[in-house]
Amino acid sequence: MDRTRRTIAAATLTEALTMNAPVTPQRRPSAAYRYLFVGLLGLVIGLIATVMVSRAIQARQDPFPDSLMHVMNRQVQLLQAAQAQNRCSLADTVPRLQTLRSLSNDLDLAFPGLKDSQGFQQHASALRATLNEALAAPPTDCPGMATLVEKIQADCKACHQDFR
Repeated sequence: MDRTRRTIAAATLTEALTMNAPVTPQRRPSAAYRYLFVGLLGLVIGLIATVMVSRAIQARQDPFPDSLMHVMNRQVQLLQAAQAQNRCSLADTVPRLQTLRSLSNDLDLAFPGLKDSQGFQQHASALRATLNEALAAPPTDCPGMATLVEKIQADCKACHQDFR
């Protein structure tokens, strides 16, 4: 019974204290975390949508023209590197020239919109003629290879100035 009296007394004391205490309004939890979460979620969804759209645009583009130009440029760079290293033998130059000549056959396929252009056909023919001359009489020394590389680059530059 003593225990019951103590419990009642404690309850009465608690009620008295809470009744006399100033009433403070209950604070609502801050919505900042919700705003932060929604903002981050929107950022992630926007990033994913941007990647999807850019991939869809990229899938519609034909990679062949750019790839052809990159491979041809790399072959010319390899010819320049061989010349810089004083490796100007036929074994170093002829395979690169053959590759360039073979790739030059695909210029019309790579740029079908320019197939009927007289200027484009002249530039492509000039490049093919330069490569044909080089394959008919390949350079056997470094000055000859330097002259050939300059001529190939001049043909490429002329076309790029007109059609880039």
